[in-house]
Amino acid sequence: MDSLNDVLETLGEGASGSLPRSLTPPDNPLEMREQRLDQWYGSAPKTALRPSLREHTLISRIIVLMITGIVTGYGVWHMLEVVGQNDATALQYGLVALFGLSFVWIAMAMGVAVLGFLALVLRIDWSRGVKLKGELSSRTAIIMPIYNEDVDSVFANLAKMAEEIAASGKSWHFDFFILSDTTNLSIARAEREASNRLRQKMLGRVNVYYRRRAENEGKKAGNVADFVRNWGGNYDFMLVLDADSYMTSDAIITLAEAMEADSSAGLIQSVPRLVNRNTLFARMQQFATGTYGPVVSAGLAMLQGREGNFWGHNAIIRVKAFASSCGLPVLSGKKPFGGHIMSHDFVEAALLVRAGWDVYMRPEITGSYEETPPTLTDHAARDRRWAQGNLQHSKVLPARGLHWMNRYHFMTGIMSYAASPLWLMFLVVGILLAWQASLYQPDYFPDAHALFPTWPQFDAQKAWTLLGFSAVVLLAPKVLAVTYALMNRRMRRGAGGAIPLVLSFVLETFLSALLAPILMLLQTGFIGQILFAQDSGWNPQSRDDGKVDIADVLKRYSFHTVFGLAMAALTLWISPKLFLWLLPVWLGLVLTIPIVLLTSSKIAGKIARKLRIFLIPEERRGRRRSRSLLGRALAQPAG
Repeated sequence: MDSLNDVLETLGEGASGSLPRSLTPPDNPLEMREQRLDQWYGSAPKTALRPSLREHTLISRIIVLMITGIVTGYGVWHMLEVVGQNDATALQYGLVALFGLSFVWIAMAMGVAVLGFLALVLRIDWSRGVKLKGELSSRTAIIMPIYNEDVDSVFANLAKMAEEIAASGKSWHFDFFILSDTTNLSIARAEREASNRLRQKMLGRVNVYYRRRAENEGKKAGNVADFVRNWGGNYDFMLVLDADSYMTSDAIITLAEAMEADSSAGLIQSVPRLVNRNTLFARMQQFATGTYGPVVSAGLAMLQGREGNFWGHNAIIRVKAFASSCGLPVLSGKKPFGGHIMSHDFVEAALLVRAGWDVYMRPEITGSYEETPPTLTDHAARDRRWAQGNLQHSKVLPARGLHWMNRYHFMTGIMSYAASPLWLMFLVVGILLAWQASLYQPDYFPDAHALFPTWPQFDAQKAWTLLGFSAVVLLAPKVLAVTYALMNRRMRRGAGGAIPLVLSFVLETFLSALLAPILMLLQTGFIGQILFAQDSGWNPQSRDDGKVDIADVLKRYSFHTVFGLAMAALTLWISPKLFLWLLPVWLGLVLTIPIVLLTSSKIAGKIARKLRIFLIPEERRGRRRSRSLLGRALAQPAG
């Protein structure tokens, strides 16, 4: 990754003269009132906009619901056949119920993928009839909230974006804002110094502002609200970035033009791609989002229509709409369910839709990027915070006036974490049933006068059929995405060709299968901590690529290893067949420590790259250094 010094050396000179004494522009506040969740006196959320959009969205939702219903129904019916419907015990019905609750979300993911695949193959027009004028009359603030971040990487990305905007000829329409909530004084001093250097370099070319709050009230949502309440009146739109975000000038300008052209739009979300990491874990994530992401995001865009979601960054927002409808309340009760809303983005999208604004995705806009946590441990730290934020949405779910699609977003977020304890309970109940069956000798003639035997209810053949069906449903989104990637010349070449693409898919699927039970235990632990009122706090995300402490890994993941060994021993004692049946689960747990160390390795990541495994298009695209998306490391030719 380029350092700030490297980037500044490539930039043109700013205008001569001294910097303005003020680090911020003149105040122009907008009122931003706290919204009530327990009442809503506005009109009901719209369920249709333009006739063509109404039809597309309705058809999309019918397709997903039909696929979800048919696939789930077939799976549950097969599960009932497996356990037997005659004289089934409460434990067996519990197994079926847990299976159904888990399976419905897998089936829905398949439905979204089918929809996305069809949308891409049929080349759906994502502009939805909104024609861009190719010129701007609006003003947009590009805001980056930061909190104790690595100053060099943050300002290097900002410098590259500012230079691109300055070179675009449309710099008057954009201002850059660094909104600091940093509490570490040495980092704060470095931020101010870096901002002054960047402001001097861009003087007369594009405005760069810096503001640091003394108290980080309300965390990121409070940081953005503070900007709106102080300077929101200066701007028509604001483009929200994360500390690791990068967007090309083409992407930024296209989003501003799209917002200008659609007066009903309150928020337009781009689809960021993961880049700039080199560990095996990160490269796997980058490949997965780059390859599977287009199909999934296309499906989500079709399903959501104009009642979409906000991912918290790399999106443009109409400032007055945000100010009038997105003042977040403080939830009643104690943390972790009460207090400031942590995952504010979902709630802000829901409030915009409630107020009558359109919220939607533009998945075809390229040039939107972010970074991924480099290791499983860093991923888990972020996941813990996200788990608390998503479970906290259970208090927002019954809010008055919300569109049902936004309630669906809340539910999918909650279930993305609740699925792990459900899966664990499913495994426990299954093991209990197997143990119970091993204790009793089957009685084939419970009725002394019966002419025909009563066979044991568990049907092994149907169980294998169900396992195969479940695997098909689980893998269908990936298979559809890889199929589309093979059909798409740019994606195929970006992954190194057809053979490296398929090999990367196979290896990613294998590693994901090993990681799945590890994540299951981690997320189940998160749920337990949250239910026992343990707050996650708010810590900056790790940006260190490939740094791992072996002692820390041993401490964090010894429980997973012991749990896996205990499961293996228990299932082998109950039945060798059960031992083999659950091998994919206990094997991943037993190997947790070597898996974490391997995937956290930058060396393993570099070897994978040399072997053309987990390549992404951005790594193969040569660019001039001043316009580099990925920095020096990824600008080199692949393999």
